[in-house]
Amino acid sequence: MKITANFDSGNIEVINATDPNNIQLAIRKDNMSDFYQWFHFRLNSPHAQVHKLHITNAGTSAYPDGWKDYQAVASYDRQNWFRVETEYDGNTLTITHYPEAESVYFAYFAPYSYERHMDLLHQAQNDYNCQLVELGETLDGRDMSMLVVGEPDDSKKKVWIIARQHPGETMAEWFVEGLLDRLLDEDDGVARSLLAKAVFYIVPNMNPDGSVRGHLRTNAVGVNLNREWQNPSMEQSPEVFLVRQKMLELGLDMLLDVHGDENLPYNFVAGAEGVPSYNAKMAQLEASFKQALLAVTPEFQTTYGYDRDEPGKANLTVCSNWVAEQFKTLAYTLEMPFKDNANLPDEAYGWSDVRSMKLGQDCLTAILAVVDDLGTK
Repeated sequence: MKITANFDSGNIEVINATDPNNIQLAIRKDNMSDFYQWFHFRLNSPHAQVHKLHITNAGTSAYPDGWKDYQAVASYDRQNWFRVETEYDGNTLTITHYPEAESVYFAYFAPYSYERHMDLLHQAQNDYNCQLVELGETLDGRDMSMLVVGEPDDSKKKVWIIARQHPGETMAEWFVEGLLDRLLDEDDGVARSLLAKAVFYIVPNMNPDGSVRGHLRTNAVGVNLNREWQNPSMEQSPEVFLVRQKMLELGLDMLLDVHGDENLPYNFVAGAEGVPSYNAKMAQLEASFKQALLAVTPEFQTTYGYDRDEPGKANLTVCSNWVAEQFKTLAYTLEMPFKDNANLPDEAYGWSDVRSMKLGQDCLTAILAVVDDLGTK
C-alpha cells in the first residue's frame, strides 16, 4: 500500500499506512504559513477491502467548521470527481472508501491542475476575439497571465474577472472555464451582446505558485494575496502588484473576484457596503446584479452570506473593497461552497466542478443586466 502527494497540487503527510483500516494522515501547512485545509493525494492499494483514512490534524485546520457536513471527493480517472463517505468528530476527519481499482485519488475539491490552466489559456487565445497577455512572473518564476476577450474600444465597459487568489479554492478556476466557454461562443446571444458593449480582462489563476504547491490560501512565501491590495510588492505579492498595476493602467468598470467558502453551503456574493465611497449608484448596481442572477439560476441565493461591513469600516486590503473604493463602481466577491448547495443538494457530487462552470456561464447573463449602467455617474 502506498500513499503519495508528489504531484501538482498534492498535499498530505503519511503518519502510518500499514493497516488499510487505520491509515493515519496529516495535511501539510502552506509554506511559511499556519494555513492548511487543502489535501490531494493518491492511494494505491492491492487490498480489496474498505479503507479508512484518518486526517488527524483536521481539528486545528484553518476552518475546522468547514468539516461539518463535508464529504471528500475521489476519482479513478482524475476527470470524474464524486463524493465519498466522510465523518468528522471534532478532531479527526475520516474518509471511508472501498476502492474499485488499485489506484484512487482523494481531494478537498475537484483539483484544477496547472496543465489544465495552461491549456485553458492557450485554447482561449486561439479564438480570434481573445488575446493572451503575460503580466510578469511569480516568485517561483511562473507566468502571471491575463486573457483579454473582445476588441478594446474607449466606448466599451471594462469588466474584470479574477479567480483563485486562494489557490485551494479550485472551484473559482472551474467557474472561469465555464464563463470563458460561453463568452467565446459565437452563437451565444448573451456573449455577443456583451462583447459589443464590453471588453473582459480575465485572470483565471491569481496564485499559480500556491496552486502547484498544494496550498490552501497563500502564495509561495505564505502571503494571503487577498490582504495585499492596498500595498502589494514585487518581493512579497507580485501576483497582486502586477494585476493591480494593469487595472490602474487600463481602467475598470466592474469586478468579480471569484472564491470558495469552506463553511457556508451556498453560493453568494459579498459587496462593498463598508467602503468610504459607497453610494446609491453602487448599491443599485449590486442589487441589479443579484436580482438578475437570482432570476437566471436557483443555484444562487441572497439569504446566507457574510455579515455586512459597517459604513466606512471595510478592510481596504481586500480586493473587492479596494477596487470599489478606487474605481467607484461595482465590485463583488463571489463565493461558492466546498460542500454542497444546501438549497439544491446532489448526494453523489455535491457542489462540483461542473456546477461551478455552469454558474460561471450564468453570471454572464447577470453582467449583461448591468453592463449599460457600469461606469455612469
